[in-house]
Amino acid sequence: MSHFPPLSTNPKHPGRQYALGRELRVSVLTSAAETDGRHDVVDSFMPAGAATPLHAHTAYEERLWVSAGSLTVWAGDEKGILRSGDFYTVPLRVPHAIAAGPQGARALNISTPAGFAELIARTATPLHLATEATVFDVELFNAVAQEMGDLLLGPPGATPGGLPPEHPAAR
Repeated sequence: MSHFPPLSTNPKHPGRQYALGRELRVSVLTSAAETDGRHDVVDSFMPAGAATPLHAHTAYEERLWVSAGSLTVWAGDEKGILRSGDFYTVPLRVPHAIAAGPQGARALNISTPAGFAELIARTATPLHLATEATVFDVELFNAVAQEMGDLLLGPPGATPGGLPPEHPAAR
């Protein structure tokens, strides 16, 4: 677990750190309960080469601010590389995928209204219980994501350009 940098913590809630296998480390800084559901904020780290599945959110927008490393973001027809200090908003219902660059990526993820922090809290392993053998429970993650309104459109590595033109999410 030493290849992951320490994440920020909220002093009032220091135990809200999670692992999604070897793919992601997250610290929930602000939850829906603290903002009346308006937004949540998480500090996250993806190691080099880690990637999200192709997906779209129907309940919240996703905002990314990269603090270290780089992220490649495919969103709809756009593709961009975000580096330290860069910011990007993924609007509602836009198919997107994200991949960490060669040094990995650390970013703040802001969901408006709140949603991502709940998904993490419900599906990830509390960091204090995680070991090198901790695996990402993809089935649980996908089930909760779909329950929360996320559309799962392809595996990690898939991009919006790979959706057939007749697919509703491709429009």
